[in-house]
Amino acid sequence: MKILKTIAFLALATMSSLPTMGQDLLARQAPIDRKMKAIDSVALQRYIEFESYDSPAADLYQDWNNIYAHKATEMPDSFRIDLRNFCMPTSSRVLTSNFGARWGRQHKGLDIKVYIGDTIRAAFPGKVRIVRYEGRGYGKYVVIRHNNGLETIYGHMSAQLVSENQEVRAGDPIGLGGNTGRSTGSHLHFETRLCGVALNPALMFDFRNQDVTGDFYTFRKSTYNRESAEATRLRGAGGVVADSGLDIPQPATASRVTSRNAAKHAAARFHKVGKGDTLYSIARKRGTSVDQICKLNNIKKTHKIRPGQILRYN
Repeated sequence: MKILKTIAFLALATMSSLPTMGQDLLARQAPIDRKMKAIDSVALQRYIEFESYDSPAADLYQDWNNIYAHKATEMPDSFRIDLRNFCMPTSSRVLTSNFGARWGRQHKGLDIKVYIGDTIRAAFPGKVRIVRYEGRGYGKYVVIRHNNGLETIYGHMSAQLVSENQEVRAGDPIGLGGNTGRSTGSHLHFETRLCGVALNPALMFDFRNQDVTGDFYTFRKSTYNRESAEATRLRGAGGVVADSGLDIPQPATASRVTSRNAAKHAAARFHKVGKGDTLYSIARKRGTSVDQICKLNNIKKTHKIRPGQILRYN
């Protein structure tokens, strides 16, 4: 009986001490929790600052929707666009149409000669906002919102390889070259927009040299029009594509390709379709055959060509 009383007393004493031990543990833990909270707050603040710096698009765009390919909103007086970590959307160096007035209307991008099936790549890291088909306009197109504040549009593709809300890195394949929508021959229609307003891609991209124009481009309302005209003069399609044909310039990175490929690119020549031209008249003029023109451009003999269309003939 005495033993049972002793066990009961010890058990009661142990139970009564547990709250005190728990309180002591919490008291010792409190300073650690306060330190961790402080560390977490600093880390969180740094993360927020990093995200804001790395993705200035968050400050430019108030919403995210998949309704409009572009919807103009208020433009900042100036905005610095980071062009580093880029990828040229296509390896083609041939521009067939400039940004600006064309056929009585404004052409909001650059047209770059590509062939059906050529790989089209994301120009910068970002998130795909729209993947859609527009029969009377862009055809099969993709819109990407980039971390640097730009949105890029890729039109007339034969296939889209991404889906809406997909994260992409610079250089990721997003589609294949094509001739869909309102198009007079296979090419890539490429737009760069800021707050939904089209900016001349030649201000930022130099397709002939397969490079960007610098690490940064600073948009300024006060000087944009003059700078855009100058960029078109320096990097536009003027004189690049002509009825007399074109020799594609040697790549700046020719050492990275074989001499056979270099010779192949150097030999490629193009014809800009004029009024009254037919496949047969072009073939006679260029000293080739209709079959060869059709093969090089992935078209049939019954294909209806239009003035302004660019055809490869060699």
